[in-house]
Amino acid sequence: MKHFFLTALISLLIFSCSGSDDVDPNCNFLINAGFSTSINLNLPQFSQLQFASNSVFIPNVGNQGVIVTNIGSGFFAWDASDPNHELRSCSRLSISGLEGTCGCEEANTYSLVNGQPLDADLPCGLLNYRVQQEGSTLFISN
Repeated sequence: MKHFFLTALISLLIFSCSGSDDVDPNCNFLINAGFSTSINLNLPQFSQLQFASNSVFIPNVGNQGVIVTNIGSGFFAWDASDPNHELRSCSRLSISGLEGTCGCEEANTYSLVNGQPLDADLPCGLLNYRVQQEGSTLFISN
């Protein structure tokens, strides 16, 4: 009886341990740089975030900065680097409304509402960061 349970347990462990097929090997251009920053929505450079459908760029955090977007029901923060490119000066996203576009030749474009590429052929979506609001302050971290 012990032998049966031992064999069943080993079989269960062997078959339950498998590689994850959900991880795309092409989505490894961005580093997971630990950071924590806060912004005050009452400051002039961030005041446009008080209104839905607006985004601002925050430099010197993340890979090449962070884009914070007010989607009306809350805030999202995205790494400002194109996840489908190695880190280069052209891979930083520029903001146009609720879209972020890479400055490289391909000009990959992403939704700043859900982080997904607007070109369905791209394997990687934007790297999302945690946003916590306390009053008029947003705390952003990974």
